[in-house]
Amino acid sequence: MIKLIKFGKGSGLLKSGSSPIIYDFEYTKDEILNLETKILNEEHEKYLLRYPTVYIVNDLEQKNNYSIYIGETTNIKRRTLEHLSNDLQTREDWQKFASSKSARMFVIGHDHFNKSLTLDIENKLMQYLSSVDAVQYIHNRRTNQQQEYFSSDKMEEIFSKIWRKLQQNNKELFPLERVIQDSALFKASPFHKLSKEQFEAKDQIILKIEEALNRNRTGQLILVGGEAGSGKTVLMSSLFYDLFQLADEKSDNLILKGSSQYLLVNHEQQLKVYQQIAEKLGISSKQSNKVGKPTSFINKYSEEEKADVIIVDEAHLLWTQGKQSYRGQNQLNDLLARAKVVVAVFDNNQVLSREQYWAEEELGYIVNQANLYGNYIHLENQMRINGNEQTVDWIRHLIDQQEIKNIPEDENYELRVFDSPEKMFQAIKRKAKNQSFGISRMLATFDWEYIDKKKPNDRDYWDVSIGDFSLPWNLQLPPSKKLKRKNRKLAWAEQEQTIGEVGSTFTIQGFDLNYAGVIIGPSVKYRDGKIVFDRSASKNKKATQQRTLKDEKIYLSDTLLKNELNVLLTRGVNGLYLYAVDEALQAKLMEAKNGAGKI
Repeated sequence: MIKLIKFGKGSGLLKSGSSPIIYDFEYTKDEILNLETKILNEEHEKYLLRYPTVYIVNDLEQKNNYSIYIGETTNIKRRTLEHLSNDLQTREDWQKFASSKSARMFVIGHDHFNKSLTLDIENKLMQYLSSVDAVQYIHNRRTNQQQEYFSSDKMEEIFSKIWRKLQQNNKELFPLERVIQDSALFKASPFHKLSKEQFEAKDQIILKIEEALNRNRTGQLILVGGEAGSGKTVLMSSLFYDLFQLADEKSDNLILKGSSQYLLVNHEQQLKVYQQIAEKLGISSKQSNKVGKPTSFINKYSEEEKADVIIVDEAHLLWTQGKQSYRGQNQLNDLLARAKVVVAVFDNNQVLSREQYWAEEELGYIVNQANLYGNYIHLENQMRINGNEQTVDWIRHLIDQQEIKNIPEDENYELRVFDSPEKMFQAIKRKAKNQSFGISRMLATFDWEYIDKKKPNDRDYWDVSIGDFSLPWNLQLPPSKKLKRKNRKLAWAEQEQTIGEVGSTFTIQGFDLNYAGVIIGPSVKYRDGKIVFDRSASKNKKATQQRTLKDEKIYLSDTLLKNELNVLLTRGVNGLYLYAVDEALQAKLMEAKNGAGKI
C-alpha cells in the first residue's frame, strides 16, 4: 500500500516549489521494483526518481519502539534495492528491516533538492528523530553538516515543511517541532549544525588527538573553556560522535581507526541524556558502555590499560579530594593517568562544591600546561541567552561585578522582577502550559533544607517556603503511574510534575530552560551598593563548610555561592524572572525594573 502525504484536508496534489513531495511506501522489494506505477503523476516522478531524495526507513518493532534508518540518494530505486539485496549479506539491521512485516519508507522530494541540501536535511532528521521518545535505535551514523551552498538559506524553511507534513502522517514518530526542540536530548544532540567557532574548535581538537596518538603520547590534556551557554556541551557531543565514527573498522582514518573513546560526566541528570544518545546511536550497549561517571571509570580501569581518548563534560564537577567510593586525590589527574588524551570542558565559574574546588596555583598549572602545548581552546560566543548585548551585560554585571544596573529594554528577552514568589510561579506556569513557549521551571539558591532520599519528620516534602508560599524542592513529587517509566530517562526539567517543584543548581546545571523563575534566597544580600554572600543563611553544606588547602582550613563560600548564582541566572534562553528574599536586594531589583530602559 502506498500513500501520498498531503497538507491539510482537500489540499490536493502539491505544486513543486511550494511544498515537499512525500510518499509513504511499503518497504518491500515488490513495492520498489514497481515504484514508477505507484507515483501519481509525471511531476512527482521527476522529483522522486530523477532528483536527489531523502528517505526514512522505519519499523515499529513494538509499541512506542521504532527502529529508523535515514539516508539520502541520487537514485532512490537503485539505492533501496541495494539495501534489500546486497546490504542483507553484511548488515544485521538491514536483515531486520527486510524481514519485518511492518517496515515502511518515506521518500521525500523537492524541486530545491541538490546534494548539499539533501545531506543537510538528512542530518537534521537525524537530530530530530534521535530526540524522539518513540525512536529506540537509529541505524545509520553519519554526520553530514554542510557549510554554505546554493539554497542553504532555504534549508530551515524546507525542513519545517517536511517535518509538519510527516507529522500529519504519524504524530508519534514526528511530534511537534517545539516539543522536540525543548528536549534535553535535542539540546545535547551531536547533529547540531556547529557555529564557525565550534567547527574550528572541533577540527583543532581532532588534529591534536591524532598528533598525540600518532606520536604515542600519554596523559595529554586538551582544555576547553567558555562561559555558561557558550556551546561546550554540543561541541563535546559532536566530537564524541565523530571520534566514534572515525574509530569504526571501516574508517579511512588510519590513526583513529580502532581507537577507544569514553565520555564521562559527574552529573546524574546530564549522564541520563548522554546515555540515551549513545544507546540510540549504537555507541554504547550493555556489553560496551562508553558513557559513565568518572569514579566508575577510575575504579574499573588501571593505569596500565589506557583509553585512547576520554572526553569529560562539566569537568569543573570533578572531585579534587577523596569522597565516598573515590579513594584518590584528584579525578582529573587519575583520568590523565588512564588515557592517552583527555579532553576536558572546564568553567571555573561553575564549581559549586568544596570537593570540586581547585587551589589557584593548581588551576593555573593545568591551564599553563594546556597553553604550553597549544591545547587550550576558549569559546567566546554566548549562545544560550537570546537577549541583546545589553541584557547579557546586565546579567553578567550582576554576577561578576555584584552590582545592579537598570534593566535594559529587549524585544527578544523577558527580564522581569516580581513582587512576590507566588506571582512569579503563576507566570512560569503559564509559560510552561503553552507549548509555543516551551519548558519553564522555578529555581532557587540552596537556602532551604533538603536531604536527598530522606523525608522530613513534620511534613511531606522538603520545601522552599517564603511566607505563605511553599513548593517542594526538586525530585520529590511523584510522577503519575503512566509517566513513571518514561520519567526514568528524562532530566528533571522535562518531567511534567516538576512544574510544581523548585530546582536547585545541582539539578539544573548543564541544562536550558526557556523561562527560568529564580528565587534568590537569603544567602544573597545587598549591602552598601554591592551584592554580598551570607554563608550562615545557606543550606548548601558543600559550599559553606571549610576545605583544607595546604594544611589550612578555609572558607570558600564567597566563591561557591557566587558560582551558584551564576548557574541559576544563566539558564533562561528567552526569559529570566527574579524575586529576592532579602528586602534590600528585592528593593534594588524593583528599582532596576522601574528604571528599565534608562541606561
